Amino acid sequence: MHKRYLAVVAATGVAAATLLTSSLPAGAAPAQQLTFRGMTLYVPIQWVVHRFGADAVQVVTGKCGKAQGWSTPECDSFYILGPKYIKIGAEGFGAYTGKRPFYTASDVQPCPFNDKWGEVIGPKVSRGLRQVGPGHKAAYNAWQSKCVSYSSTKVYKRFTQREWYLPKSKILVVDQWNTPGLADTLKHADWR
Repeated sequence: MHKRYLAVVAATGVAAATLLTSSLPAGAAPAQQLTFRGMTLYVPIQWVVHRFGADAVQVVTGKCGKAQGWSTPECDSFYILGPKYIKIGAEGFGAYTGKRPFYTASDVQPCPFNDKWGEVIGPKVSRGLRQVGPGHKAAYNAWQSKCVSYSSTKVYKRFTQREWYLPKSKILVVDQWNTPGLADTLKHADWR
């Protein structure tokens, strides 16, 4: 477990304050546990975990007015989603498979950075498998995305939507804010 604490500190550059064990090495920062569908992540104490039923977790990692679950505008966060969201996660409300980006609508959705702009996701820029704790590999997809004017084609912001999909565990992690340390946090997950 000490490696996880060091990974959290190294990946995020922040110290945590919740003590999970009594024998931490000097200088190691503890982290809080986040458990979802058998997966346990060790996240910095500064990250605020919001649960929305049994199928959605929003982890706020920075500035946020009010966390409201999936697609909260202007809220620096990532999401851990279960079967309910996977079932409607493809554009047009089909099932998410990773072949298309996670997009729970058939129309233009608000940009995550400013809800006065629209969100356009795609094309895919990266794909592969990523380790999510021992014995679990996620299908990883990164999608080139942008925030555009609703009335013209002007681009206001570009970002990458990163997705880690574990089909057997029915877990999908979606990050639109390029959360520092998230990839390492997932890599060091525990499973029961």
